[in-house]
Formats: sequence, structure tokens, C-alpha cells
Amino acid sequence: MSDLRKRFEAAIMPNYGVPPLALARGEGCRVWDADGDVYLDLIGGIAVSALGHAHPAVVEAVSAQVATIAHTSNLFLHEPEVLLAERLLELLDADGRVFFANSGTEANEAAYKLVRRHAGPDRTYVVAAEGGFHGRTMGALALTGKAAIREPFGPYGADVRFVPYGSVEALHEAVTDRCAAVFLEPTQGEGGVVPPPEGYLAAARRICDETGAALVLDEIQSGIGRTGVWFQHRREGVRPDVITLAKGLGGGLPIGVCVGLGPYGTAFSKGDHGSTFGGNPVSCAAALAVIDTIVKDGLLEHVTAVGDRLADGIAAIEDPLLSGVRGSGLWRAIVLAEPKSAQVEAAAREAGFLVNAVAPDAVRLAPPLIITDEEAASFVAALPEILRKA
Repeated sequence: MSDLRKRFEAAIMPNYGVPPLALARGEGCRVWDADGDVYLDLIGGIAVSALGHAHPAVVEAVSAQVATIAHTSNLFLHEPEVLLAERLLELLDADGRVFFANSGTEANEAAYKLVRRHAGPDRTYVVAAEGGFHGRTMGALALTGKAAIREPFGPYGADVRFVPYGSVEALHEAVTDRCAAVFLEPTQGEGGVVPPPEGYLAAARRICDETGAALVLDEIQSGIGRTGVWFQHRREGVRPDVITLAKGLGGGLPIGVCVGLGPYGTAFSKGDHGSTFGGNPVSCAAALAVIDTIVKDGLLEHVTAVGDRLADGIAAIEDPLLSGVRGSGLWRAIVLAEPKSAQVEAAAREAGFLVNAVAPDAVRLAPPLIITDEEAASFVAALPEILRKA
């Protein structure tokens, strides 16, 4: 593995540093590194591997599709993309249209262009939240409320006004009839799995309705069952104008989705936007397999039950470094009393568990939706020693 890390360092741009592990294979919720050591995967490729690794349903769907036709471009249609669009609109229970891309950041780029197209020239700015994350391409990065990653690449050709996440008063002051859209995450993922105060999304919906601004909800991490419901905004009883999806939908295959509801579904005209690989047949086949398996195996209920037991087990641990646990379903953050998340991540890895130091004082857990009670309990049992070592 050390040789592979040296080759990585010599061949790959340094924006990732050099990752600590070289993963060679995976099965279910476990992965093996190049030296043969095994780990329980509690981060799932950053909330991507919804069905874990090498799930038979995904393997079968992808294998069958790639053996049939792997790529068509947007010059031709194919049935898997139509089936997937229909399934997503059915799950959303909404009148709308779907645009397929390859990633979350591309889905948000599409959403940004879509709301600007619909708004016209008189609505000159958008509003987003401090601490939010919407991607790293220039349009999505302009919407991202993390100064450390946004500011080095400015200025941007966009007027984006940031407000504190969770503040209804700030949102009310910022959104006027000159605002094209409000971009929010139902829970801030890269901010540390930070849920909003009760009623915040409903207030955002009301403010957008009063001013005519679009409400765009970024469900790239929270969507497709991660929190125990198909889409987290459903739990709040709020319907967005635009929703973006990615990550867990493809079960490990690259996919991004921008869904425009109501008039936003037809705001683009022919030629307004596009993607060579978006709606790729193989990725669409994988996504259909993910959705079908979540339904067939009752994984929404499973996510809620196992996620609650995992959170309760963590909360019951008495350690001066442990401040609490937040989030929902199988999307949780272990909140620390000190900025030692990197040390916790390293200690967990040494103990055979992969977690993510998402913020200095927060460790993110986003395991595959198929994780068992026994697997989750094994991490809870090991956590006191992990905290002690950290």
C-alpha cells in the first residue's frame, strides 16, 4: 500500500493530499485495503454507497446494461433514463421534469441556471446559507457558504447573499422581489450534519411564496432514504420549486439530478443546458436498482430503526470528549467537546472503522443503508476506546 500511495502522490494533483488508505475491494458494509486489512465502512463514499459494496442488485443491473449499450449521449434517448425520471417524479409525487447530470455540483449548476432562466433579468441575486455546501464548480461554489473554499477562487459572476443558517429573520430581510432563488440544504452536510431549527424550511417556503423567489433544496446527501424518508423535505411538509439529488441515488455510479417542479420543469428551452454523459444508461440502471432495492427490502424503516439505535448508543457513552450526537436516520454527526475530529478519525481507522472528520468538532457517519444492528453495535462498543485514544 505504501508503494501505491507514493505512485498516487507522483501522478495525482495534490488537492486531496495523499489519502491514508488504498482500498482494493468491498463487500456489503466492509472494505479491504491493499494490504488485506478489513474495515467497517461507516462513511459509504460520502453517503454514496447506499447499498454498500458489490450489492448483487447493482452488479446485475450494471452488468446487463453495459453489455447492452453503455452510452448514447444526449442526441438519443434510451429507456433507463425515462424510467428513472418517471420513478423520481413518482417518489416526489409532483408534476415536474428531470435533468440528468453526473454529480451533485453539476445538478446545482443546472438548478442555478434554471432559476435564473425562469426569473428573468429583473431578479438579480440569489440567497444561500453560511456553512452551506453546494459543490466546487464555479457556479455551485459561488453558492457555497464556506469562505475557506470559496474565497480563493473569487470573484464570481454572481450576486450571492449569505445568511446565517436557521435564522428566519435574516432570511426574511435578505429575500425581496429582486431575489431569484433561495438555495438551502434541509440539513447541512459538509457543515457537520447540522439540522435547522424546527419550522425553518416552512418559513423559507413562506418567504419565497411572498416574494416570488424559487426555493431550491439541495438533497444531494440527504435524499434517497439517507434520513429514513425518500427526501428530507417531506418530513418538514415543504415542497420546493427545484430539488437536486446525487450521491446515494447511483449506489456508487456517478449521477446527478435536477428536478424542476411546476413551471420550473419547463423553464429551460432547447439548447439552454446539456451534458454529454448525463443520463448515462449504466448510471440510470444502477439508480433504478437502488430505488427498487430500497422499496423491496424495506430500507426506509430499517434506516430509521438502526439509525436511532446507533444514535442512542453513542449518546449513552460518557466521555469528556463526547458532546453529543445529531442528525437523523443513517446520517449522523458525533459532536466533540474539542476540535479533535481528525484524531478520532485516525483512532477509528486503527480500530477497523472508517468515519469522516467533517468538521474540527464533528465526525460524520453515513454508512450504507443496509448496515445491520450488529455492525452498528460493534462501532458503538468500540467508540469509548476510540475516544480515549483520540
